[in-house]
Amino acid sequence: MIPAKNALPFLRDCLQSILKQRYSNWEVLVVDDHSSDNTLRVLHEFALQDDRINVFQNQGAGIIAALNLAYAHSNGTYLTRMDADDLMPEGKLDLLHQALQENGQGFVSTGFVKYFSEDQLGQGYLNYEHWLNELTSNASNFTEIYKECVIPSPCWMMHRSDFEKIGAFRSEIYPEDYDLCFRMYQGRLKIAPVKEVCHYWRDHFSRATRNDENYADNNFLLLKITKFLEIELKKDKKLVLWGAGSKGKWLAQFFVENQIAFQWMCDNPKKIGKEIYGQVIQDSKGDHFNSMNQYLVAVANKESLLEIKQSLIHQEAFYFA
Repeated sequence: MIPAKNALPFLRDCLQSILKQRYSNWEVLVVDDHSSDNTLRVLHEFALQDDRINVFQNQGAGIIAALNLAYAHSNGTYLTRMDADDLMPEGKLDLLHQALQENGQGFVSTGFVKYFSEDQLGQGYLNYEHWLNELTSNASNFTEIYKECVIPSPCWMMHRSDFEKIGAFRSEIYPEDYDLCFRMYQGRLKIAPVKEVCHYWRDHFSRATRNDENYADNNFLLLKITKFLEIELKKDKKLVLWGAGSKGKWLAQFFVENQIAFQWMCDNPKKIGKEIYGQVIQDSKGDHFNSMNQYLVAVANKESLLEIKQSLIHQEAFYFA
């Protein structure tokens, strides 16, 4: 399933990479999302060359509507998503399918990803690539789900019945890939890891994640905290927020506005004792790490984060940074 909006000049390379797959029993359902370039014409060219490529035009607007339309026309037992500006290694479908065959239902298969760009890749992308691949190598993706999306949106495959069980693409929540990842987690799917590169992820300046407001940082934070409250929060425990940087303040304000009781603490001596949003920030060194607490950590500094993780190793902690 591929949503495509103004996908030139990368679309041809994407479709060619699908045509080169070792695994040949596939169908492509690609939805043109009101493109103003020649995306639709190119799609029809490829569809005429190979009847496994099926082209549709989005009746709604946006990625979620496009994905739902593609899914409504799908027939496969196994499902995966692709982005119109990326590339598949020749073994992608074969490897992801084989991992599911070996593990059965109740699993989502995912593999390593590799970023590439015609321009220089930023260090942030390289760090994200390394982090994702390390999680996948240990099948530990869901252990850090509150930090960032742990299943790459165009690098997963699952059985149709599991996809239906977690709600398919029917959610209207953005970022849609992160929301789907949370629903995989809620659905208790297990990871079937492929320890090879299964997706080439292209970075370019017109990427939706760079330009679409649906992928703004605050939308990620809102999704994280909404899922945390839905899945993790225990009423018989005290919620403790650790960190008073920009994310910590955003979360604190959210708790105050939604009348969610919490204790706020940090390590910064300049902020300890200050009152913000009606909450006094306490010194984290005074906390005795009570097992009846749930710790929500919003600290970005890597050295501080390592120390915090060590101090909370036996506590129930969730890391938002």
